[in-house]
Amino acid sequence: MHQLADRIHLEELMRIGLLSGSVDAMLQVHLGAVFMPHGLGHFMGLDVHDVGGYPEGVERIDEPGLRSLRTARYLEPGMVLTVEPGIYFIDHLLDQALADPAQACFFNHEVLQRFGNFGGVRIEEDVVVTNSGMELLTCVPRTVEEIEACMAGRDKTFTPSPGPK
Repeated sequence: MHQLADRIHLEELMRIGLLSGSVDAMLQVHLGAVFMPHGLGHFMGLDVHDVGGYPEGVERIDEPGLRSLRTARYLEPGMVLTVEPGIYFIDHLLDQALADPAQACFFNHEVLQRFGNFGGVRIEEDVVVTNSGMELLTCVPRTVEEIEACMAGRDKTFTPSPGPK
């Protein structure tokens, strides 16, 4: 799922003109970790960042982005976890990427300059794993239209748009 999130992020960064080239080639050089240096999510339980994501004998993957994953378990019904993809523009990570010819070749520097001092954004969903997929536990505005309506006070009874199943 983390790698799928990387792919989608890179496709969207291409769509806005920040990156160009082959997404598969970007994934090979771990370009996704430049923008999402954290893992995709974590278990929730007795603690907000619950432990137990790595069963005995399972080692962390030592690759950019993937080394930050908090689990390598097969998900089972009843497990509760977050799914929180993010995109960040962190100067230190961008500088490293721009100094690496294998990563720098994908950047549109003119578009990248527009994101100086942007910071980043992370959107979190909390889900429970079910026998047929997952159940969304989060109920907050997500789309631009939903957020604008909420901020303007027009939507006092927010109903989230249907999430993936």
